[in-house]
Amino acid sequence: MDPAGLKPLELLLEVIRENTPKSIWTDAPLAPFRTVANTNRGDIGEEFLRRYIQLHGVVVQSGSRIDAADMLIKDKLFEVKTASEDTGGSFQFNHIWLDREYDYLLCLGIRPAAILFIAWTKGRVAEGRAGRLVRMAEGQSVTHKLTKRPPNMLPIDDLPKWIQEHLGEAPVKI
Repeated sequence: MDPAGLKPLELLLEVIRENTPKSIWTDAPLAPFRTVANTNRGDIGEEFLRRYIQLHGVVVQSGSRIDAADMLIKDKLFEVKTASEDTGGSFQFNHIWLDREYDYLLCLGIRPAAILFIAWTKGRVAEGRAGRLVRMAEGQSVTHKLTKRPPNMLPIDDLPKWIQEHLGEAPVKI
């Protein structure tokens, strides 16, 4: 113990608290999402989408790590990217591949207390109509990232309607 009565560990924790900015994720309902590794976030996003879509009467087949795409919805291949809201209020959807086979890119955005999504055909993504794609690394053109702001996305409750409008057949809520 030092002369002020604080143990070194307690003193360090006090300094950390004083120098840690308040996060939008502190005490938020979806805060546990921020504690998992990025790879697991993708798995969580895909499994959530599969279950959510199936609850609305739409058959979904999940892919594996070696499949061309993450899931099959109404005979369309979907690549799914999941991201959490960053300190600037945006989502960074990473590792978007244009040389893989899929029909749609679906981006799932996790906010501290909300879930958003947006989706485009692969053609629209490649044409830059989904937004500006930025290379993940200098000098390579294989994998990209896409930044989206919450006002440019839809609430997850709109996904069944989006599926109906873009893929046909009305989903049935169970």
